[in-house]
Amino acid sequence: MSGREKILNRAVKEIKDGMCVNLGIGMPTLIADRIPEEFDVMLQSENGLLGIGSYPKESEVDADLINAGKETVTAKRNASYFDSAESFSMIRGGHIDLAILGGMEVSETGDLANWMIPGKMVKGMGGAMDLVQGAKRIVVIMDHRNKYGESKVKKSCELPLTGEGVVHVLITDMAVFEFTEKGMELVELQEGVTLEELKEATAASFIVRESVK
Repeated sequence: MSGREKILNRAVKEIKDGMCVNLGIGMPTLIADRIPEEFDVMLQSENGLLGIGSYPKESEVDADLINAGKETVTAKRNASYFDSAESFSMIRGGHIDLAILGGMEVSETGDLANWMIPGKMVKGMGGAMDLVQGAKRIVVIMDHRNKYGESKVKKSCELPLTGEGVVHVLITDMAVFEFTEKGMELVELQEGVTLEELKEATAASFIVRESVK
């Protein structure tokens, strides 16, 4: 199983029946097709759609029906459409139960950097800054190391912050961490990863929970 598959399979377990969920652009959008069919989950997109369905088959593609990442999607029965202002009112009003976002860096205190790399052109910050403040629970999914083999789980973020102390759960291809009053706690090791390998690959300091598996 690839690292990405491990991340996605673990991330979908954070979604509970009855939730209203926002999936960030990139890897988080792939979670939509993994939500159990028996779950009554409403997927919200900040560009104005509540009730996102799975990715469309070629015959179902509607170029006007897209998610925040500009990917074509389907809409569930009874889906709602609205403008961006109303969408952000939902987010800022605390009506999103869970947001699953991608990350560039996460610090040991739960800071998140995920919207820009200095010197590279960006279209804008998107909805991430609103989501990390408005959603009730924030889960970040990302590779544990960058393409140079450097840890993306850091003592402190080096890239511009999206939010300070906003991450509740971090899921990587190596481990799952929770951020509590005690600090950053290791709660699960991904299959095939040892604690020694994780410590070597992680720049941040963390506590190992007694129940870790």
